[in-house]
Amino acid sequence: MERSCCAVIVAAGGSTRMGCPKQTLVLEGVPVIAWTLRAFEEAGSVSSIVLVIREEDKAAMEDMVARYGISKPVFFAAGGRERQLSVYHGLLAVPSDAEYVAVHDGARFLVTPEEIDMVINAAGPEMGTALAVCVKDTIKEVDAEGIVVSTPARETLRAVQTPQVFPFARFLGEMEQAVAEERYYTDDCQLWEHAGLPVRLCEGSYENLKLTTPEDRLMAEAILRKRGKRL
Repeated sequence: MERSCCAVIVAAGGSTRMGCPKQTLVLEGVPVIAWTLRAFEEAGSVSSIVLVIREEDKAAMEDMVARYGISKPVFFAAGGRERQLSVYHGLLAVPSDAEYVAVHDGARFLVTPEEIDMVINAAGPEMGTALAVCVKDTIKEVDAEGIVVSTPARETLRAVQTPQVFPFARFLGEMEQAVAEERYYTDDCQLWEHAGLPVRLCEGSYENLKLTTPEDRLMAEAILRKRGKRL
């Protein structure tokens, strides 16, 4: 039997480093968030989508959903002052019958439907999953003054991406507790780890970059041109 998975796409950031909102930035003729939505539309393991946005962007996002042929149910939630609160607001909009939830950064618009399906299908009743890639550079841990404290073995390190996938009901419960206790994490896997639950990392792609700086835009445009896909 097919599992029911809702994708929570977080696209509520102000994007100060890019100089304009990332989600509406147009690359190869298509807004970033439209590329993201199409990837989840084409992923067979995704049954519905929650789009977490700034309230002032709702009309534009509704238009984009219609214009780019998103046929799956799309629900909207308002972003919060922290990313984790944005995710929490998104979880509250997830259909109650969803078995799993896949949390994704809207700015990772180069993720493929195949990667989405792989990471969702790898999740289990108590197993969280996330896409990740091997670290290319040597990583140094430093103290407050910038002095090197240690050099972790590179072969044990991974750069974690999204989607990050969890059983919905349990993840919502853990999130509610974290918000009540004002525990904030830089990614969703940390919340799952805090509960003592396992996370399996699935091999991702270096192309699944997060659009953060103008340099990322140059790389992203090159990847889109290489793929030659049109919406």
